[in-house]
Amino acid sequence: MQILECRNLQKIYGSGEGAVQALRDVSTSFTQGEFCAVRGPSGSGKSTLLHILGGLEYPTSGKVFYRGEDLYAYNDNQLSILRRRRFGFVFQAYNLVQELTAYENILLPVLLDKRKPDKKHISLLVEMLGLGDRLDHLPSALSGGQQQRVAIARALANKPSILFADEPTGNLDGKSGKEVLALLKYASRELGVTLVLVTHDLNIAEQAERIITLEDGAITHDSRKGAPGDGS
Repeated sequence: MQILECRNLQKIYGSGEGAVQALRDVSTSFTQGEFCAVRGPSGSGKSTLLHILGGLEYPTSGKVFYRGEDLYAYNDNQLSILRRRRFGFVFQAYNLVQELTAYENILLPVLLDKRKPDKKHISLLVEMLGLGDRLDHLPSALSGGQQQRVAIARALANKPSILFADEPTGNLDGKSGKEVLALLKYASRELGVTLVLVTHDLNIAEQAERIITLEDGAITHDSRKGAPGDGS
């Protein structure tokens, strides 16, 4: 089932001779539960696309639809609520609150939404991500890989439909990066969450079921593994 779609996205930064076109007429869609990697060289528009799909940044033109509803027809408050309840975000920088424990960081989006945490769901995330013996630790007492696991648990705490991950292994060593990627895939599969992951690393992209390649702000390739007739 299609959950997210964008049509004819254009994004231009600046104006006049200094204008930079980050996205050029990008149209694509994502289905519930799929794992899609968006890859391409630095400056190709990967992060810009992810930010626009996730409601973090407005396009210059074009539309984004979440379950058939125009994302950017919402006012700022409606869009903020949608992001908090339906989307999860994981970035290269872990963005944890340093004064809060790992467990408090995980609960943060639920509490900000003024809802009672689903303790069974949170316990599942903690077990899934191997954080059981780290919940009382502050971020400064955690390794990079552990901090990113906390960030993933936080992103999934509100049971989002879509998880957006922007270079989530970029600050990690090779071993930790592989572990975090495996956990993202596992969490997506077990929870039925659509995973859209931005990476410049082809080895990481090849772990996905689908790869979208961007160059100079335009989609140059879109392939699904094992799809009939796709040549993969």
